[in-house]
Amino acid sequence: MSAPEANLTVDLSGLNCPLPILRAKKALADLPSGTVLQLICTDPGTPSDFEAFCRQTGHALSHQEQREGKFLFWLTRR
Repeated sequence: MSAPEANLTVDLSGLNCPLPILRAKKALADLPSGTVLQLICTDPGTPSDFEAFCRQTGHALSHQEQREGKFLFWLTRR
């Protein structure tokens, strides 16, 4: 499955928990429903963090992949 086209990309490289989640939450709050937010992270804990975040908030984790030491996530706003 390929990644959806992102409406907004936020680079969170170098940030550790809980900052990636907090910044993603803030970015999603400014987007309309159905919009796709792409996140770029380096914290190795972010895959499980964003899975839990999406379960708790109702946003969809549309796609995720690891590329060149970075974790990429595509979240669709509920």
